[in-house]
Amino acid sequence: MKEFFVYAIKSLHRNYIYVGMTNNLERRIQEHNSGKGRSTKPYAPFKLIFSEKASCREEARKREKYLKSGIGKEFLKKLESKDFN
Repeated sequence: MKEFFVYAIKSLHRNYIYVGMTNNLERRIQEHNSGKGRSTKPYAPFKLIFSEKASCREEARKREKYLKSGIGKEFLKKLESKDFN
């Protein structure tokens, strides 16, 4: 059974946080930073601000949806402010 990760990355130059899921966290962040993602290309480079291991794809997808919700976004903004202040 494959492991999945839910992650949030913050643009180093703009006010933008991206949330996603992957089975290879290092590779995926490298793809974002090299401009391979259409939705993140204009915001590169990025810094990882949150990651969490999930036991299966379905669990990762649920957590990703939560982090993209209003409550999840507030959680990430609090993390971001701790990290950047």
